[in-house]
Amino acid sequence: MSFTLPKEVLVVEDEPFVRMVAADALTERGIMAWEAGDAGEALHVLAEHPNIGLVFTDVNMPGEMDGLGLAHEVNRLRPDVSLIVTSGAVSVADEELPDSGTFLSKPYPTRKLVQIVEEKLDGPFDDTVG
Repeated sequence: MSFTLPKEVLVVEDEPFVRMVAADALTERGIMAWEAGDAGEALHVLAEHPNIGLVFTDVNMPGEMDGLGLAHEVNRLRPDVSLIVTSGAVSVADEELPDSGTFLSKPYPTRKLVQIVEEKLDGPFDDTVG
């Protein structure tokens, strides 16, 4: 029997409630969800947690780097990490994102977010993982 490390996702969103809802939806599916409020914090978390396999980020965030900049920086630093970019203010074509990027417009149903995350992290998760 082979053992695989838990799937880990970094949720980057400056609105605490939106970030919490997304992280909770992933956690309920057995996915470890780290959280960050801006790009700088996200890069710090990413550096500390090598098992993060996906970054889910909002486009519009405070600070020197927005979510698109973060997506490109994550792709440069960790090309193995999948990306999902979201926004309620702008629409981003997948072609504008790094190779593994997908755009999800706001508002999104959490089940759609979980579905995309699961697909990007290689398949559905076991409901019994706790």
